[in-house]
Amino acid sequence: MNKKVFILDTNVILHDSSCIYHFEENDIIIPITVLEELDDFKKGSQIINYHARQFVRELDKLSHDKLFNGGMSLGEGKGKISVRLEKGMHPDLQTIFPNTEKEDHRILNIAYYISEEFKDYTVILVSKDVNLRMKARSIKLMAEDYTTDYVRDPAHLYSGCRYEENFSTEQIEKLYETTGELDKESYDPELPLQPNEYLVLRNGKKSALATNIEGNLENEFVIRRVNKDSVYGITPRNAEQSFAVHALLNHNVSLVTISGKAGTGKTLLALAAALEKRSSYRQILLTRPIVPLSNKDIGFLPGDVQSKIKPYMQPLYDNLAVIKSQFPEKSEMFQRLQRLLDDEKLIIEPLAYIRGRSLVKMYMIVDEAQNLTPHEVKTIITRAGEGTKIIFTGDINQIDHPYLGINSNGLSTLIDKMQGQKIYAHIDLRKGERSELAELASNIL
Repeated sequence: MNKKVFILDTNVILHDSSCIYHFEENDIIIPITVLEELDDFKKGSQIINYHARQFVRELDKLSHDKLFNGGMSLGEGKGKISVRLEKGMHPDLQTIFPNTEKEDHRILNIAYYISEEFKDYTVILVSKDVNLRMKARSIKLMAEDYTTDYVRDPAHLYSGCRYEENFSTEQIEKLYETTGELDKESYDPELPLQPNEYLVLRNGKKSALATNIEGNLENEFVIRRVNKDSVYGITPRNAEQSFAVHALLNHNVSLVTISGKAGTGKTLLALAAALEKRSSYRQILLTRPIVPLSNKDIGFLPGDVQSKIKPYMQPLYDNLAVIKSQFPEKSEMFQRLQRLLDDEKLIIEPLAYIRGRSLVKMYMIVDEAQNLTPHEVKTIITRAGEGTKIIFTGDINQIDHPYLGINSNGLSTLIDKMQGQKIYAHIDLRKGERSELAELASNIL
């Protein structure tokens, strides 16, 4: 088997600080330029700052003379890791990349020297930057994306809902009886149902909404009718929205993901459900990432910190305004909502601000989750304390993060890995309900 040598770009480490342990028996080389770039990212509270610090600590454990002289073993069954110092620009590259101060060009230069040195090996530059990968290929260097945490088939990602046609009228009528349940003998689908999977059952004459929900006995799941429940003045407009509300209100489900394009009501339903269940939780926290990769851009906005973050948080306040508009200004519901804000029982703030916070008995909504890495999503969930419910909403087809895609973002990974868990539910909202114009634009533009 032809052994490989992987050269890692900075953004791979900022994406996953444990990446060096995911290349099996192959060797890894870290250009010294990458360490210099990591030094600029060590300070800060963003997840990329955590990855920079964590990687440097991990490298420090291996820090012996061999790291710069032949490499250090990463453990049994693993390859070696080494750091490669810079050299003058290779004669082959001097006219192609004249700007030697550019970090990407310095990394390419080191990679080019390594490819000449290891002619009997397959040398691959690993980067999440598509431009750097194209530049590498232009000088006949192999280049790949870091795909360890990829969802392999995002086109067939779990939707959380299935449609059953030609369902018997007798079975549908059973769901409308007092118990509102079907036993497994009455309905045994060819493809087994996932826990908390939703169903649209119909036969041309009658239809019913149902879910495969945990029953009264241990490890028992039953098919139970799902009602079209309103939450804090917001009424579901289609079957999938009804399913979303059901999952959002279900006290046995502590993790919910809601995906869908713009205008499908993801954040609005999540916020309305949180307000409906407010008495069961210590606090409602509505949050979203400010800047996908770096916090530098925010500095260009005028004003103090609150003024700088307001444009990023405004969509969340817009959803809150929609809910408030359902009630007269002097009504008890309107006043109660205002008191939640005044007493900080309802908080809207950037995701970066929750680091170090105790997430106990909270209803937490993470908006725009498609712009989070799998590691960021894991970090959020593992901080959940007793009695906390976490909702992730987002559109996996609308990613702003420069180094994430439909098969590598945290939301896709979460949906793919969590399906089948008893405390998890997912629903993909497919129909836009914002307006006819918004739906038209979303579908054809």
